[in-house]
Amino acid sequence: AWRVLQMGGSELDAVEKGCGQCEIDQCDGSVGYGGSPDESGETTLDAMIMDGNTMEVGAVADLRHVKNAIGVARKVIEHTKHTLLVGESASLFAVRMGFPYEELTTQKSLSVYSRWLNQSCQPNYWKNVVPDSSKSCGPYKKAEKVICEEDWTISQRRISVHNHDTIGMIVIGESGTIASGTSTNGAVHKIPGRVGDSPIAGAGAYADSTAGGAAATGDGDIMMRFLPSYQAVEYMRMGTDPTVACQKVISRIQKYAPKFFGGVICANATGSYGAACNKIPGFTQFHFMVYSPLLSRATEQVVDCI
Repeated sequence: AWRVLQMGGSELDAVEKGCGQCEIDQCDGSVGYGGSPDESGETTLDAMIMDGNTMEVGAVADLRHVKNAIGVARKVIEHTKHTLLVGESASLFAVRMGFPYEELTTQKSLSVYSRWLNQSCQPNYWKNVVPDSSKSCGPYKKAEKVICEEDWTISQRRISVHNHDTIGMIVIGESGTIASGTSTNGAVHKIPGRVGDSPIAGAGAYADSTAGGAAATGDGDIMMRFLPSYQAVEYMRMGTDPTVACQKVISRIQKYAPKFFGGVICANATGSYGAACNKIPGFTQFHFMVYSPLLSRATEQVVDCI
């Protein structure tokens, strides 16, 4: 992404190239093809990109058979009047835009899926169903008696904090233009059709060149309900320091979901930046990368979770 800016590319170009490289590299197994198979064993992708000057957003969700999700999201901005395209229809759009139709499943993702099936489909994302989703693979039907208490605790489902992540990126250009973007293959063993926070403007990422940009990662099913990226940018608009802005949105979610897994990065229009995360067992620090004219190379930053 930094190289694109140095070569005169736009902020959107940088976000697309940076996130796209992570898709190629299959970063952390949670971005790009061959990762996070859903309940049917298929890998699907979510991505978004946002222009902080025009406030235009392009996004795709539940994208199938196309590897470059962030590239397709960019084409949604450039060639449609829409914001978000989903599922097989998004894949058809991608093919019309010139992207190859490819298999996203790999031997690695198939082995993850097979291992899960052999463990009686544990853990999974079902509740209030029969047969008991904590002991079997279904197929499930709704239970007659519904337990209305919300389960905010992902750890109760024994779902690892390392099974879903996102590449989130904020780019601030020399002129002050801000762009942001995300790309992910979502939560492993998700119910087919599930869409998390990553492709949702204001949840997965947000950018406003007059205030700042933010991006989130973690348990999207919880985090998206609070629009943390939008809220962080609004805090920065009011003059809040980026680190404090990130901490405030994490604290807001903590009140309802004290054991949620998640982190947020924030940068304001002057280039100041920060991050915050929710402290849970196995996740006590948040690592993120920074590149700027003041640095000779990309530098890893670490914050302690709160």
